Amino acid sequence: MRPFPPAVFPDLVDALLRSAFDTGAEADLVRELRADRDIATEITFQEFGELLGYAALSWMRAPDGWLCLAPLAVAPKVQGRGIGSKVLQLTLKWAAERDLTIVVLGDPAYYEPRGFSRARASALHAPYPNDHLMLAGPGGNVPEARLVYPLALEPR
Repeated sequence: MRPFPPAVFPDLVDALLRSAFDTGAEADLVRELRADRDIATEITFQEFGELLGYAALSWMRAPDGWLCLAPLAVAPKVQGRGIGSKVLQLTLKWAAERDLTIVVLGDPAYYEPRGFSRARASALHAPYPNDHLMLAGPGGNVPEARLVYPLALEPR
């Protein structure tokens, strides 16, 4: 069994996610990932005691030892200040220190300049469209693997 980190300020994270996205889906997702014990770590950015940025890394069901990044959020009032990039840098550093691979489904214009690669993800088989699938982690290989997300992130 993988170690489970304690929930990081659950009420503050919930409020941040609800303010950063149009619906409560991301907040519900994090609650479900926590309940399923799939979260590997939660990265936060705070300033003067206020939670301004957040990212969750969850364990993939396959390949073993891989992580997926979802969600990444920044408080609306501070978007555009580079906080999302800082949270992402901390997330990548955390994974690199543990020699772990991260998969993300998102906007290539945002994630590719910050360390993720669509080219490295090109041989992955995912339940989502591959044009927004990116990979970060050790090596420069193009792994061929079938991605099986945590249950909370599986298509419904």
